Amino acid sequence: MLVSQTGRRSGSSPASFSGALAAVAAVALAIAQPGSAQPSASAPQADGPPRFPMRMEPDPRVQQRSYHFADTNEDLAYTVFVSSKVKPGTPAPLIVALHGYGGDSNFIVRGRLVDLAEEGGYIVVGPMGYNATGWYGSPVIVMGGGAVDPPNLTELSEKDVMNVLALARSEFDIDPKRTYLMGHSMGGAGTLFLGQKHPDQWAAIAAIAPAAFMMQPNQKDILAPIKAAHLPLLITQGDQDPVVPVANTRTWSAAMNDLGMEHEYIEMPGRDHGNIIADGMPDIFRFFAAHTKDK
Repeated sequence: MLVSQTGRRSGSSPASFSGALAAVAAVALAIAQPGSAQPSASAPQADGPPRFPMRMEPDPRVQQRSYHFADTNEDLAYTVFVSSKVKPGTPAPLIVALHGYGGDSNFIVRGRLVDLAEEGGYIVVGPMGYNATGWYGSPVIVMGGGAVDPPNLTELSEKDVMNVLALARSEFDIDPKRTYLMGHSMGGAGTLFLGQKHPDQWAAIAAIAPAAFMMQPNQKDILAPIKAAHLPLLITQGDQDPVVPVANTRTWSAAMNDLGMEHEYIEMPGRDHGNIIADGMPDIFRFFAAHTKDK
């Protein structure tokens, strides 16, 4: 394992995400963690790109919820997991978990994440991000090209995340010094974006194989508010990832190092875009447990 590999530069330009996204649906079908149910989505169709959203059987420990999204007058799904160690009257740590492109929060709020959340006494919420391809406020990439639909998708996707955060805080006794953000792929890009836009909301953030291609030319501008807020950032990446190439993520590591940020970069040999989720999860929980907001 290569840990805190902050000085390494690939020198390569960002990969074409249009080509990488052609593999997303097939990869998503393989991200079910060991022992979990396989997704019920069909493989990519011969006559065009896969149909979204893809579905995965929920982890039975995770609650399926919805709330009314007033901006568009519709109900939006989200997930909730509450550790058995959470007790009334005792503030609990919270994780907001952002799923990848084409799925829903059941693709990330499951398996190893839930195991570790149970062990650590966490509450976890998984927003939809308005829809399966919302990008959580970060620049939208549309598979196959075409217009962003609806045109204000970035605004709606970001607002859904912040609404679900507010719902968790209104329902549970949440520790404001131990509120964390993580995300995979598209959700990793969302983590970087929402981390820099709302740095006061989080004690630490973690991006898993972040598909932050559109932000890469401005990555130091994205990272600067995270540094200024003294917000710790962890990035995990598999070196065999066919969707988010390791060379791209190494440029984020180099930028964090150049800025002198409080961060870790963990690159795991042999891991791809799917198994990095579960295999990297213990390090994410270790990182979160080590960081509490000062104020």
